[in-house]
Amino acid sequence: MEHKKILSNTEIRKIISTDRERTNILKESEQFTIAFLVKRMPAWLTPNMLTGIGFFGNILTFVSFVLAHYVSSNFLLVGVLGYAINWFGDSLDGRIAYYRQKSRKWFGFALDMTVDWLGILLMGLGFVVYADGPWEMIGFAFVVMYGWEMITTLLRYKITGKYSIDSGAFGPTEVRIVISMILILEVLLHGSILYVSSLVTLILFVMNIIDFRKLLKLADGCDIREKELAAKK
Repeated sequence: MEHKKILSNTEIRKIISTDRERTNILKESEQFTIAFLVKRMPAWLTPNMLTGIGFFGNILTFVSFVLAHYVSSNFLLVGVLGYAINWFGDSLDGRIAYYRQKSRKWFGFALDMTVDWLGILLMGLGFVVYADGPWEMIGFAFVVMYGWEMITTLLRYKITGKYSIDSGAFGPTEVRIVISMILILEVLLHGSILYVSSLVTLILFVMNIIDFRKLLKLADGCDIREKELAAKK
């Protein structure tokens, strides 16, 4: 009888992180958790289903903003649950495909980026519904800043051939945690979300400027190397 090799957590972590570089604060604990989960997911749960579960978390977060506006701010806690569900689906969809050796690199990449963008739009729209007057612009500004970071990620991938979803020590997981804390704080201290979200958006702007400057240096270095190679021919 043929026995399936039982992989260690270290081996699984190596398999599920072959397509990207991680630099975020929670990298080690997050990869350990994902390695623990992927080998325990039922066979019928496909990567596409996990993507759908992750997007459902985005929808839940949007609904929480709407309910918080029209019913009670306590419903923002549903948004925290939404972010947890989003992390589960979004973090496991591609990783489980690599673990099962059924990855579709470019299909998964295109699907993941599109669904992530739609999720950000839903979150920004939810904030616009919840906020009043000029504060609605913060939701719009946050979407723009996050979209800018996604564009920078894609350009970095194009220029270097290396895919990283993190901006230094911060990645999507850290962003989810920060926003969840903001939602909890808003339940405890009504109105705080307006000021804290403004600060977070400003920080994202500064981080985008820093990442953009780094990107330009990488691009300039590639141009120089290409010219040097062309001159040698």
